[in-house]
Amino acid sequence: MRSTDDFLIFFHLIEQGSFSKAADLVGLTKSVVSKRITRLEQELGVQLIYRTTRKLTLTEAGEVFFSHAREVYYSVQNAEQAMSGLGESLTGTIRISVPTISGELLLPQAIAEFSAKYPEIHIDMDLDNRFVDIVAEGFDLAIRTGALPDSSFIARRLVDAHWVICGAPDYFARCGIPKVPADLTQHNCLAYSYQETGAQEWLFKGADKPCTVKVNGNFTTNNASALRRAALFGQGLVYVPKVLVAEDLKAGTLIEVLQEQVAKCLGIYAIYPYTRHQPIKVKLFIEHLYQCYQKHVEKF
Repeated sequence: MRSTDDFLIFFHLIEQGSFSKAADLVGLTKSVVSKRITRLEQELGVQLIYRTTRKLTLTEAGEVFFSHAREVYYSVQNAEQAMSGLGESLTGTIRISVPTISGELLLPQAIAEFSAKYPEIHIDMDLDNRFVDIVAEGFDLAIRTGALPDSSFIARRLVDAHWVICGAPDYFARCGIPKVPADLTQHNCLAYSYQETGAQEWLFKGADKPCTVKVNGNFTTNNASALRRAALFGQGLVYVPKVLVAEDLKAGTLIEVLQEQVAKCLGIYAIYPYTRHQPIKVKLFIEHLYQCYQKHVEKF
């Protein structure tokens, strides 16, 4: 098994961009670091970096090795922080950016339970459907659905969110129940504009791959709660995350249709940046969120 030192030296070399700076960090001479990298390349049988007098450039193999070196580095950092943080005072603030559906449904309960355990930690939750710049805007983490950010962030999957099509009983009494996706073209389909796919393009399972059906309706909104209320009033059908209407489905005030044919399912993630000094309180909060979402997985 390759020594962890090889990964750490290579990580610092690329992060610092020079042999001399990397040598200072790892406590070796510049010549020793250079020899270690040369030996590493020889043992692996690939060139990892292009060396010039001005800069170091990763080769394709170097990019792959660096990604693993970075993981090793942060694993070591996290282990050290976990031990040193055992005596850390669990106080201060955790800033979190959350889309409106999450912020209005499960998260208030999760935060209340967390606050009961750690009353000295203040949770600052910002409800915003845009993809905030976590680092630039000073957030500790964000809840994201679907698309993941680039590799400069770590993503912890909390749960998979299945979507449903549903409507009120009186709507179906007036307009009938769709039996196949194509029937939706004859229905008033209310659109949720805050989603990656088109608001009027509803996703279904196909014979070989997923397909979409173009729908139309007389109401579009980027607010999930307003869309749910419109459905409850019998205005039309909605295609929304199940968690939004789970209690309504259970109570029978909304009825699910085309259950076996709906294809949309998106992961919900806690996203946070790579950091050398992630506070213990943030790690505890992310783990608490995971446990809370898993406890209510049937709602998703």
